[in-house]
Amino acid sequence: MIRFRPAQAGRIALLAAHCDDLAIGAGGSLLTLCAARPGIRVDALVLSGGGTERQDEEHAALTAFCPGADLRLTVLKLPDGRLPARWEEAKEAVEELRARTDPGLLFAPHPADAHQDHRTLAELVPTAFRDHQVLGYEIAKWDGDLGRPSVYQPLAPEVAEAKVSLLQRHYPSQRHRPWYDREAFLGLARVRGIECHARYAEAFHVDKLTLDLSGG
Repeated sequence: MIRFRPAQAGRIALLAAHCDDLAIGAGGSLLTLCAARPGIRVDALVLSGGGTERQDEEHAALTAFCPGADLRLTVLKLPDGRLPARWEEAKEAVEELRARTDPGLLFAPHPADAHQDHRTLAELVPTAFRDHQVLGYEIAKWDGDLGRPSVYQPLAPEVAEAKVSLLQRHYPSQRHRPWYDREAFLGLARVRGIECHARYAEAFHVDKLTLDLSGG
C-alpha cells in the first residue's frame, strides 16, 4: 500500500453545501490531521443553514472535529436543495473563500455526488481552487451513489468511534433520519478500511494529482 503525505498541509480549507456534510464525509480525517498538526489553520465554508439551529450545531461540531486548530467557519443562508438555482451566489462565496486562503489541502464534495447541492458545489471548486489538491468526500444516501474512490485515509479504531460519537452528540436535528446512525457510519468506514488494508477508513475521490519526483 503506497502512502502519500501532502506536502503543504499547514493550512486546509473545508467546503460543504450543508451543515454535517464535512463531519460525515471527512470527520475522521479531520480528527487525525488536527491531532497531528496542532494549531493548523482551518477555513471552512458551509453554504446553507445560517441563522438556524444548524449553524450552532455546525460550529460546535467542527470545533470538536478540529481540536486545537485555528478554525474560521462561515455558514451562509442559501436554501437547502436549491443550490443550482443560486449558482451565482454560491460561486461568489467560493471565490471569497479562495481570496482569504491558499490551502495545502481542500476537502469538498465530489462531482459524481447525486445530490444536486453537493454536485453543484463540486463543480464550482476547480473554478476557484485551480492549483490545489482537492479530496472529494463521500456521503452515503438513498440515491446509491457510492462509487470507487481512489484515495483512503485509514482511521484508528478509536478515531472511528470518536467520529460516530461526535456525529451523534453535535447534530441532534439529524438523529431522526433513517440513515443517520452508528451502523451506517461505522459500516461504510469498515468497508473502506477493507479496501485499504485497515480496520476503518474514509475514502475520497481525486480527479487530479500532481507529483514531485525530484526529491527536493
